[in-house]
Amino acid sequence: MRAVLPTEDPPLRHSWSESTRFVPRAVVRPLQRFMALETAGGVVMLLAAVVALVWANSPFQSSYERLWETPLDVSLGSLVHLELSLREWWNDAAMAIFFFVVGLEIKRELVAGELMDRRAAALPAVAAMGGMVVPALIYAAFNAGGPGSGGWGIPMATDIAFAVGVLSLLGRRVPSGAKLFLLTLAIVDDLGAILVIALFYTSDLSLGWLGVALVALACAVVLRRLDVRSLLPYGLVAVACWYALHESGVHATLAGVALGFLTPAWSFYDPNLFATRAQRLTQRIEHALTGEDTVGDHQESEASLRDLVRLASESESPLQRIEHRLSPWVSFLIVPVFALANAGVALSGDSLGGALGDRVVLGVALGLLVGKTVGVFGATWLAVRFGVGRLPSRTTWRHMVGLAVCAGIGFTVALFVAGLSFTDPELADSAKIGILGGSLVAGVAGYLWLRASPPVAEEGGSTGVAAEEQPLTPVGP
Repeated sequence: MRAVLPTEDPPLRHSWSESTRFVPRAVVRPLQRFMALETAGGVVMLLAAVVALVWANSPFQSSYERLWETPLDVSLGSLVHLELSLREWWNDAAMAIFFFVVGLEIKRELVAGELMDRRAAALPAVAAMGGMVVPALIYAAFNAGGPGSGGWGIPMATDIAFAVGVLSLLGRRVPSGAKLFLLTLAIVDDLGAILVIALFYTSDLSLGWLGVALVALACAVVLRRLDVRSLLPYGLVAVACWYALHESGVHATLAGVALGFLTPAWSFYDPNLFATRAQRLTQRIEHALTGEDTVGDHQESEASLRDLVRLASESESPLQRIEHRLSPWVSFLIVPVFALANAGVALSGDSLGGALGDRVVLGVALGLLVGKTVGVFGATWLAVRFGVGRLPSRTTWRHMVGLAVCAGIGFTVALFVAGLSFTDPELADSAKIGILGGSLVAGVAGYLWLRASPPVAEEGGSTGVAAEEQPLTPVGP
């Protein structure tokens, strides 16, 4: 017979990272706390961009381009042959994972988030449309008919990490509803940018390869209908879809978006029944461990433990589970390395002096700074004026001006579209100068404007906002 189990549970053993040793205590846990911060991803991306700029303007600037232009060829007989540089591999392959996470975020908001409520989503959606159209028009006004005319999509998107990071630094000076407004706006912006890339930045379309990509996506749907839950088959389908889109002429990163939209947003097991089912399994485990010490007891205990692990895992939706696992890799590896590979532009007195007369620089910078501010605020005012939506709770028009300015922080997607827009290095560098300059001014101006706003009291308390700063009452048309 097996010995009687102790009546008191022994304390759980801590892992190495939770121990009191010097390295976990002094390095690992502070790093984990930093990575949990809302602004951490933006800080790392900003540091990567600064490193890129310093590197590209240092005595070692030649090594910058040599590194990122390193050819990495992949061949698989006569079936697969890719000749890409290190930068192209990162921009086309690694960034597909970034867009996959973006697709997951958009679907989550559509299914169970702010975009599910059409009335709640109406105002940021309309604001996002204004924030895409006006910057594109400003850019076109500077570059129509010129060599830089194809870059009109560059100033259209808002960088979520940087914009939300600026708001998080302001604490209670920005109401939670305003932060959610900007987050939703940025998500709709991303969706618009995805559509722009798909429709307007596709060249030499091959219908055959596009058909192969659609077949790969259909295979993902079939696997889902067959209740296949292992990630390996879906990973193989994702690689096939990515390669087919790459060969079709459609930008390969859109494979990530498509697969993100196909990811199930509901759990396989009802989370409301988790406690009941988990209790039954733990009872089975306890019964097996307190019984005869036989092979059958061990097998039953191990089978119940596996069922308990699967129950805990699959009571969470695949979308949430995958997004949770991938987000740190995207925030702290993929996007920062993308910034390191693409933000490096050589800055000289001549280039900076000529920036004020460069149409691409002006189109991008003013598109982000002026176009976003006018487009977002103007579209918001019109939507409220005509009853399409209403301002978020405790949000004033002063807040909306600051949010509109912060929406002009365009970085990741703007750099991405710049890479698609121009093959001429001079035009690409001009676009990067415009992105960096416009985003920097928008971030600082938005922060200072909102920093001057009075703190917002908690819900139910005194607003602490002057009467003239209260939201304007919408007036019917």
